[in-house]
Amino acid sequence: MYVDQDVDVTQEQDRIEDLLQQGQVASEALVVTKLTKYFSTLCAVDRLTLGVHKKECFGLLGINGAGKTTTFRMLTGDLMLTDGNAYIGEYSLRQDLKSFQEHIGYCPQFDALIDKLTGREMLYLFARLRGIPETQIGHTVQEIIEMIDLQHHAEKRTDKYSGGNRRKLSLALALIGNPAVVFLDEPTSGIDPIARRKIWTALETIRASSGMAVVLTTHSMEECEALCSRLAIMVNGQFRCLGGIQYLKSKFGQGSTLIVKLERDKALDNNVVSNLQEFVQKEFPGSVLKDIHQGMLHYHITDNSIPLSHIFSIMEDARQKLHLEDYLVSDTTLEQIFLTFAKSQRITAESNFV
Repeated sequence: MYVDQDVDVTQEQDRIEDLLQQGQVASEALVVTKLTKYFSTLCAVDRLTLGVHKKECFGLLGINGAGKTTTFRMLTGDLMLTDGNAYIGEYSLRQDLKSFQEHIGYCPQFDALIDKLTGREMLYLFARLRGIPETQIGHTVQEIIEMIDLQHHAEKRTDKYSGGNRRKLSLALALIGNPAVVFLDEPTSGIDPIARRKIWTALETIRASSGMAVVLTTHSMEECEALCSRLAIMVNGQFRCLGGIQYLKSKFGQGSTLIVKLERDKALDNNVVSNLQEFVQKEFPGSVLKDIHQGMLHYHITDNSIPLSHIFSIMEDARQKLHLEDYLVSDTTLEQIFLTFAKSQRITAESNFV
């Protein structure tokens, strides 16, 4: 079922339509227009239109079943399109598939590695497929091995790799050769936090130096905030919002979060807890108590008009009177915005179409 679109999604469609009419699709790294996929009667991807800027990292968010992986499979030529098209430079996904594929890298959601080869041999293989000159392959492979933190495992066969190292190698295979556009489907799932940070740094370095555009899906809001300059939240195969992270927070923000922690010796005093609750309700009418546990109270302040500075000022003035050990005030998180849109995702038997 088609829903009313957000104005930013509509404006992006109009912008891409103008680029197509003027023959200027090459001004973007990737142009997607009215991309659609039906599985029988199920519309998994519904008329997606998008332009990804050069050197941009664009995030695609959505719960399982939203259509993210199906979108990637179409854009990599792995799945036939029901309707629509995509362009990289002068090459069309429908008319110039092989040339289109020459300009993309792809890290799939499920690793596709040759188990009998070592990590280094896999990278050498893909470097040759990418057309990197033989004299440069050794240096290029070693550089990317260090970037993604595979130094200690490069000589092991891939069937001996842990899940995290398999993800690292899949990411390296997508990046080698500096393709114009790289599609990364949950690239850091299963990777430890230290290695994840190194990969984020590597992606930023490669993107800035080579001009590569990155399109990624992830379930990590932290990853989105670290890498993405723009993102879209996808629900039932459609974009429900699109824009920069701070812009989306400002536009769809639903108030503020207040977390207060009572002093240890007052945490179980019912009178102190009651006084605190009365104070919050008086100062911030309409606030919702989301959780209370051992002297820790979590409030959602629903009034968008109250600035964070005002909340800080009120809580600081009342700190001693309310017996507060500490408190935290924050604006709406990206995760809260994501959950708001995700609630409208349909639940179907075809949940494997992700």
